Amino acid sequence: MIKCIAIDMDGTLLNEHHVVSEFNKQAIERAQANGIEVVIATGRSYLEAKSPLDEVGLNCPIICVNGAEVRSISGERLDESPIEQTTAYKIMEILDKKQAYYELYNEDGTYSKDYEKGLMIIMDIFMSPNKHVNYEETLKAAKERYENGLIHLVDEFKSIVESNKSVYKFISFSFDPKVLVELKEELSKLEGIAVSSSGKENLEINSIHAQKGLALTQFVKQRNISLEETMAIGDNFNDISMFKCAGRSVAMGNAPEDVRIHSNHSTDTNKNDGVGKAILEVLNQS
Repeated sequence: MIKCIAIDMDGTLLNEHHVVSEFNKQAIERAQANGIEVVIATGRSYLEAKSPLDEVGLNCPIICVNGAEVRSISGERLDESPIEQTTAYKIMEILDKKQAYYELYNEDGTYSKDYEKGLMIIMDIFMSPNKHVNYEETLKAAKERYENGLIHLVDEFKSIVESNKSVYKFISFSFDPKVLVELKEELSKLEGIAVSSSGKENLEINSIHAQKGLALTQFVKQRNISLEETMAIGDNFNDISMFKCAGRSVAMGNAPEDVRIHSNHSTDTNKNDGVGKAILEVLNQS
């Protein structure tokens, strides 16, 4: 019997318009009404993860930034696994050397040094798989990341790393696969970090202790739920660590084959309410 459901956001819970569908919302609320703990597990910062949930009135604990931070339903920080300061400098040195665009995540949110490039990359990511999505609406959504304080524009990252705020993640974007391969090779030489991705155009760099699977393992343990009683739903490489530990692992229909092979179940795409269908399947079995 499933007692906990961990759900990724982008490409999973969120549809092509980057919102939670009514079908998915109702399925989650039905699971919660049946006493199942539903936790969001995302690469997003807490604020960026909470925003689409608030839009539809969903209340869930959140495993943020790939497991670097865990927040309760009320927003209380329950756990964190930051990147060591010396390691953060080494990561930035590698990214700067390749002239890669990247963003830094700490406990206060997300930071960027280049507004135009950040906007362009988000637009490309939003538009490329969804050609039918309205350009003006997409541009407005991309700009709102900055206007709503979900991402902070700064001149440099050094002072942020030197502050007393925990650094949780770096995410680097490139549409050149060769650049991403070279970056991954260089970053993989550093000790104490985990390199994953939430899309074919990015690399996500966290502490080795900040992985969704590790955070989920600790999360269910604290609630006296076994991993065998846990279901994980995801679509990309940063979800594999959850797939490996959860008793029931569900790959989205839009997940790459290299991700699907690590799951033991599959569901429909994020455009077709795959999350809600996966939840209803286990509810109907109980």
